[in-house]
Amino acid sequence: MNAVKPYRLQQGDKVGVIAPASPPNQENLERGIAYLEDLGLRVKVGKNVSRINGYLAGLDQERLDDLHEMFQDPEVKAVICACGGYGTGRIAEQIDYELIKCNPKIFWGYSDITFLHTAIRQKTGLITFHGPMLGSDIGKSDTHSLSKEGFKQLFEPSAFVYTDQVSPLETLVEGEASGELVGGNLSLLVSTLGTNFEIDTKSKLLLIEDINEEPRSVDRMLNQLYMAGKLKDANGILVGDFCNCIAKRDLTLALDEVIAYYVKLANKPALKGFLMGHCNPNISIPLGVPAKLNTLENRLIVDSGIV
Repeated sequence: MNAVKPYRLQQGDKVGVIAPASPPNQENLERGIAYLEDLGLRVKVGKNVSRINGYLAGLDQERLDDLHEMFQDPEVKAVICACGGYGTGRIAEQIDYELIKCNPKIFWGYSDITFLHTAIRQKTGLITFHGPMLGSDIGKSDTHSLSKEGFKQLFEPSAFVYTDQVSPLETLVEGEASGELVGGNLSLLVSTLGTNFEIDTKSKLLLIEDINEEPRSVDRMLNQLYMAGKLKDANGILVGDFCNCIAKRDLTLALDEVIAYYVKLANKPALKGFLMGHCNPNISIPLGVPAKLNTLENRLIVDSGIV
């Protein structure tokens, strides 16, 4: 499927805010919305963003309605997620992908939003953005300026270059690789296996990150991706942040040991240390665009995600 780049934002554009997974912290969300307004954007908040249904931000239909409304509204130029948590997989089958395909626009989030990134890209070709969210990141008082600056890529098309100057990068497997950049949260990538939205990594660069998973859980998920052929199919692997992925038992393997084992088993060029995921700063990047990984120069080049 041909990739579709959404149009860039301009001063005065309206953007929509939705909560397709868990309920966001409302105070943080208000501060996150204020940041978008400081960028010169107008904000339309989904009708159901403040709803709470256990660990979900309202009923499945309510969250689905907000997503559909934002893509259907011709005044809304971007759809920004308030937070992750859990819930996007519950609505994936009910999404009107033809609606999204006919109304391509910027879609932004990470963590549980990984399921929607994968589903939307593979069903419509739309390039989406893996980046910090309003309620869980941008609205916090200690959010790093680099996390906030990531939104500026939505206003002007330009390639993004990640080197050791952003954060120290470590080579796990030497080499050069190129391909469409895909991936995101490891738990969500694994949850797509065997569904209509199974992650396609063939000839791609695969990004993985996660939070609050013990090394043995990371081992289990990477083993499943490996046995499903997803690590072997990829041209290269980017290891993002694995926040608070520490053992809660004495008998354990080290997280770095687990990750290195599977990456080396796949034997594809791989770099570790990208500040992408549940970290501060959280560097935002487009998914579905061509990218180049070079371990000899510790460098990642990612094409612009907008036109």
